[in-house]
Amino acid sequence: MADTEPKPAAAEEHDPQFEPVVRLTETVETKTGEDEEDVVFKMRAKLFRFNKEDSEWKERGTGDVRLLKHKATGKTRVLMRRDKTLKVCANHTISADMKLAPNVGSDRSWVWNATADVSDGAPSADLLAIRFANSENANLFKKAFEEAQESNKAVEDKDESKAEDKDEAKDEKPAEEAKADEPKADAKEETKAE
Repeated sequence: MADTEPKPAAAEEHDPQFEPVVRLTETVETKTGEDEEDVVFKMRAKLFRFNKEDSEWKERGTGDVRLLKHKATGKTRVLMRRDKTLKVCANHTISADMKLAPNVGSDRSWVWNATADVSDGAPSADLLAIRFANSENANLFKKAFEEAQESNKAVEDKDESKAEDKDEAKDEKPAEEAKADEPKADAKEETKAE
């Protein structure tokens, strides 16, 4: 008798596939500004920023710290993004006046002043500390950081010498033009005298 009972028709026609309500378009390509830069150094680390109001270190994030050298300008900058969110927690060029000092009580941590860190949007002067897994990684970072300082100083010196050459060329042009005008004036006076 149980075999003669009819099965519900709705159960037989159930289809687990649904048509999407909204069709997603192709993925949009986002530009990070890192396309025209070469990675000089990359290492996992934890970054801290010194909060002057509370007089304590605040964690900025954990992720890969990278030193990126721009292909056109030749300048190197520090860029660090947080692991999961990819939010920027450090972004500034490396200048020759930055002093990389060991953090007190640790051989795997460095401290430096970033005069114009733009990770929060507007440039701000921050005291930053970075901590690595071991002292060997910290020393590799120091070596790459100091090489970047030397490289950026050479680029800045080269840019300054180009600017000075342009200024000298501008100063020479008016003097040459004045000399070119003087003979014409003498020639006019000679024709009047005749």
